[in-house]
Amino acid sequence: MAPTAGAVEPQSATLSFDCGSFGSGTATLTAAQNGTSATIQVSTSAITAPVNVAAGSVKSTLTLTKNGSGTTTFTGNRNPAIPSGSPVSTGPLTGTVAAGDSLVGKSLKIVVFGITVNCTATSAQSPGPFVF
Repeated sequence: MAPTAGAVEPQSATLSFDCGSFGSGTATLTAAQNGTSATIQVSTSAITAPVNVAAGSVKSTLTLTKNGSGTTTFTGNRNPAIPSGSPVSTGPLTGTVAAGDSLVGKSLKIVVFGITVNCTATSAQSPGPFVF
């Protein structure tokens, strides 16, 4: 018998990000898991697109606190087309997890058109950490 895919709880969480001169706001993180592979989709009002952004042109790195002390990263360059003035969505970002891992969003780095935006979490993740 093949092992069953793990289920992450909660599947969705929110937190606030401060992105310096680019703005601040709430982000929704949506997680999914398949064995040791996991994905997180990010949608945030902290950053709005200044111009139309083509699909697949945003490079993102989401850093999460892992099990209260270490960190892990989820990366990717997938995104839907983002119209000018709209909130940025990116993902799914991919990463590796182990059973029992507890992850909390810490920072988000987005690179679009050669411009790097660094965001830092300014609130606790609600309703709590992702547990895989």
